[in-house]
Amino acid sequence: MSIQPTPGPPPGQGRGGDRPPETPEEPPGGAPQREAGPAAPTLRPARPRWRETLSLLAHNPTAAIASVLLLLIVVVAFFDDTLAPQGANEISVADRLQPPSWEHPFGTDDLGRDILSRVILGASVSLRVGFLAVGFALVVGTLIGLLAGYYGRWVDDVLMRFMDMLFAFPAVLLAIAVLAVRGPGSGNTALAIGIVYTPIFARVTRASVLGVREEVYVRASRSVGASDWRILTRHILPNAAPPIIVQTSISLAFAVLAEAALSFLGLGTQPPNPSWGLMLAEGRGFIELAWWLAFFPGMAIFLTVLCFNLLGDGLRDVLDPRQRTQMAGSSRAAATETGGEA
Repeated sequence: MSIQPTPGPPPGQGRGGDRPPETPEEPPGGAPQREAGPAAPTLRPARPRWRETLSLLAHNPTAAIASVLLLLIVVVAFFDDTLAPQGANEISVADRLQPPSWEHPFGTDDLGRDILSRVILGASVSLRVGFLAVGFALVVGTLIGLLAGYYGRWVDDVLMRFMDMLFAFPAVLLAIAVLAVRGPGSGNTALAIGIVYTPIFARVTRASVLGVREEVYVRASRSVGASDWRILTRHILPNAAPPIIVQTSISLAFAVLAEAALSFLGLGTQPPNPSWGLMLAEGRGFIELAWWLAFFPGMAIFLTVLCFNLLGDGLRDVLDPRQRTQMAGSSRAAATETGGEA
């Protein structure tokens, strides 16, 4: 049997059957141009959370207008002595019960005192009492809620049953009881209102902590040996803060109302110091003869409380995770459309 020789590779082909790579001919103008692919998307650095919150809040026209008005009221209260045209107790018998005019834009009272000056000077008293009261309730109530929600068991039972006892009293009655023990005055009024609102902050904080303490990052911190203080301050409190911030804004509105109510009853700011609630009490006897005595202090209370409530609603929408995602998506879509049209 004869063995047929195996045919060799064709000319120009290697032993393994592979042809040497052919070099494409370059065009006369140089190397061939390759088509550029789609450009890689540029990643923008994430904005800080507080800056994004302010940006979303600015896109809410109601909350933005309320914030501007509140800022104006706070500035007026801070520079009250500079902005007030007259002193709070400058008496001019010849100008008593004058209606609003260019000389006295808000009119004068039964002693000839300028109502505009007293409203401006009363703003510092009413806002100072409101901020002090809510600050006291915020600190004490948040601390109680953190401890009750984090430790639970008997700590939760003891602290929250004490808060339930304070809740059992009507708010105004509890404030009157505190003032009956401590005596009237602006400082005691702030303390009384702070005690009234402490259980509210404790409840809100405890509810937030109960939803946060079982998260993965909290359990991971606990497993690596982090102290309770570090877990509370670095992990639980920042993530439980949004409801507390909203409650602070709303409580400021009710604190201003509570201060006005207590001063109206004669238990808050004492004369001759100006206060919006005290000015209402002084003007109620002249409501038919001189309407401006009660109208302008009442409008100051109305605007301040309304702005705090509108700001609280805006903060609630911005700090809520679902609403925040929807608002952020809407603002990005609007920015994209604007950029495309440009």
